[in-house]
Amino acid sequence: MRKGYLMGKRFNSDEMQKVFEILQESYDVYGPRIYQGTGCFSDTDVIRYGRLDSWEELVWDQKSDYSFKEALFPISETILYFTENEMKTADGAPRQRLIFLKSCDFHALKRLDEMYLKNGAEDYYYRRMRENTVFAVMGCKESGKNCFCVSMGTNRCEEYDMYIFQDENGKTNCSLKDVDGTTFENAFNMLKFVISSLCSQNSYLETGENIRENEKDIFSRLRSQTASITDIKGSIVTIMNMMQSYYEKPVILLIDEYDVPIAKASNNGYYKGMLEVIKGMLSTALKDNSSLKFAVITGCLKIAKESIFTGTNNFVSDTISSTRYNEYYGFTQQDVDKLLADAEIEEKADLIKEWYDGYNFGEFEVYCPWDVMNYLRDLQNDLNARPVSYWKNTSDNAIIRSFIDYTGAAIRKKLEVLIAGGSICQKIEEDLTYDYLHSSEDNVWSILYLTGYLTKVGERDKDGQIELRIPNKEVKEIFESTVRKWFEDSARVTNRKDLFDAVWNKDADKATKEISTLLRMTISYYDYRENFYHAFLAGIFAGAGYSVESNREHGEGRSDIVIYNDVTGQVAVFEAKYSRKLEDLEKDCQKALDQINTKMYAKEFEDAYEEVLCYGIAFYKKRCLVKSK
Repeated sequence: MRKGYLMGKRFNSDEMQKVFEILQESYDVYGPRIYQGTGCFSDTDVIRYGRLDSWEELVWDQKSDYSFKEALFPISETILYFTENEMKTADGAPRQRLIFLKSCDFHALKRLDEMYLKNGAEDYYYRRMRENTVFAVMGCKESGKNCFCVSMGTNRCEEYDMYIFQDENGKTNCSLKDVDGTTFENAFNMLKFVISSLCSQNSYLETGENIRENEKDIFSRLRSQTASITDIKGSIVTIMNMMQSYYEKPVILLIDEYDVPIAKASNNGYYKGMLEVIKGMLSTALKDNSSLKFAVITGCLKIAKESIFTGTNNFVSDTISSTRYNEYYGFTQQDVDKLLADAEIEEKADLIKEWYDGYNFGEFEVYCPWDVMNYLRDLQNDLNARPVSYWKNTSDNAIIRSFIDYTGAAIRKKLEVLIAGGSICQKIEEDLTYDYLHSSEDNVWSILYLTGYLTKVGERDKDGQIELRIPNKEVKEIFESTVRKWFEDSARVTNRKDLFDAVWNKDADKATKEISTLLRMTISYYDYRENFYHAFLAGIFAGAGYSVESNREHGEGRSDIVIYNDVTGQVAVFEAKYSRKLEDLEKDCQKALDQINTKMYAKEFEDAYEEVLCYGIAFYKKRCLVKSK
């Protein structure tokens, strides 16, 4: 019988099938499988990506004859509905997908990300599909006959959601990272599985001479995933009691990120149900438990007020605002200097400081350890490697997006100050619970501070306010990308018919008015420079389904934006300028038109399209002026 490891633990094939069934409750599962008799000849088989009905269908030792994109992109799909007056985007897939794929295919996915998400304006439909899909990377025992993964460096990858590997003995090693349930039932089943894993890891406890029979019965149910909700609530204290009996010593309990299940429950609408379960598990383990020596618990929110630990005594709570352990929340400058010296790359010090430093805890300024270590690893492989946002890849940044969705004009202005490198003063409330995060503006700023998206500049003033700023370039990039996506989504649902009519009817005055309105709706994330406005323009039209090209070579230069209207046979060429003063709008707008003429941007379209419309547009903060040729 085949065995496997899940989260570092060994399971047989029947248990791995149970894992698969748990995944099926939340996901449509795809992977390489055999389609019998569908090859070039009637007696030949084909391996291609398709929906999996069981764990055993997954093909390990052979390459797929077709690309994994068959599981990623539907052959046919309704993407929008439209009439002459309005457009509605079709709903996405009702369930998330989980795709098992090889490391080389996962690298191919990254290339698709570059094309659709980072090459000018983001593709809305690809982004939606991407956010609705999780990926399980399948490790290969050896390179295939016609593979070049080792020489190309595609035999290893990161940022996946799940890793799974089958060794030469047919044993399967599996590590789960960010798979969670979208309903209480699915999340509870995943919790039962995690508890089952813990019991399997400590199965020796059932053999202990001093273990009571009723505890063995509960342990057996926990291990076999047949436990009741009452069993789950008492699972930790049951295991601790058995450990104390077995070792004849009190137990040290370490719980990391205690509030993650609650946060995910809050995001998915089953907060009260999950709170009840987690409260039962932890309060019984921590309150009046004679098997407990001491416990260390970590999370984003202050534990004593989450209503999980009601009645628990002798809590000592330390937060990022405390001074007792402030230097231990990250790497100090001395730590980073030592790391760089040991790696002999001291010349990267300024770059690392710019990207990953800036968190102020008490008297110390610290670096994010996760980022520093990841970047040092990349520098070991490539000394020219550029810093990237490693932290972004560990989170979906839902808290920032929910915050921006909450936003009003006052909050938008504060966000612009922060992204521009400034600071704001806010009252910080540390005694928060997840069900009240969005009950006030102060709570929203507080959670951004407590989760590390903002850091303090100084101590609290007499009114209890703290000066806050974005800590470093990495977090600034996260804000910018999240804001950009928010605006594209907001603009997409805004009726922009008047703007499009103005562009295709050559009404420059109307276009000026409509674009200015959209500018006032957004949040600047590039400090009002030309590249901000360039991305802004492209996003407006791309989000509406128009074909948009950015910085394409035309004539004797590169035009900023080209928009194609294949229905009417029209092309609109935009050249954008950034004005340093309000009174320069007129001059810069004419300069943009002159550039279109001089560089002959429109010439190549004259034969293929009925009409070529040329626009010069100048921006100053949230003002613009549009002129037509």
